[in-house]
Amino acid sequence: MRPVLVLTHVPYEGPGMIAPGLDAPVRVRTVVGTADPALPDVAEISGLVVMGGPMDADDDRGHPGLAAERRLLAAAVEADVPVLGVCLGAQLLGMALGAPLLRRHGTEIGFAPVDVHHDDVVLGPLGSRPTVLHWHSDAVDLPPGATLLASSDVTPVQAFRAGSALGVQFHLEVDASMLELWLGTPGLVGGLEDDQVEQVRLDGARVLPTLVPAARKVVQLFAEQVRTRG
Repeated sequence: MRPVLVLTHVPYEGPGMIAPGLDAPVRVRTVVGTADPALPDVAEISGLVVMGGPMDADDDRGHPGLAAERRLLAAAVEADVPVLGVCLGAQLLGMALGAPLLRRHGTEIGFAPVDVHHDDVVLGPLGSRPTVLHWHSDAVDLPPGATLLASSDVTPVQAFRAGSALGVQFHLEVDASMLELWLGTPGLVGGLEDDQVEQVRLDGARVLPTLVPAARKVVQLFAEQVRTRG
């Protein structure tokens, strides 16, 4: 079976519980600092997962590998390769498909609900108004021809479907141990007050026992698409 390529941008925003749920060979790469990275052709992969990161999705000058990621995302959708973009990954996916990035559109950090507008073959297990983990200030518009799947008051495009690709602005990969890692990472919590950090921790203890099993089902459905491609 061809591997699933997972693109990461910083060490603390890895694939989390996505990778073990794929039931496929996984290749994790970080290419954000390389202007011309040697990325595989889409014919060589069975799926593509692009994770989050603190950089702006259009900051090609500071992070020249982002342009190569967007090209690969566009090629994957064109070739009908299953794609999952998470947070920054969703923004890169949206830009790859022609949507503008909305810098500093609105900050969402912590657990809060999103409204689901359309059923999706992969996102369905989350339900109609799931409480999910947000950690972003940038957003992306809906790409031309894409289907809006979920929104929040702050972020009108929380999830979208474009052919073989699913973009989610929120974080499906985080379980309790990964959340604790994030809450101890200065680059993530440096702008938060101690009581805000503690509130995220408390909300995680309340929400994750329900959210994690649903998110694992989402990953399983994405994995089924990957296995179909083989």
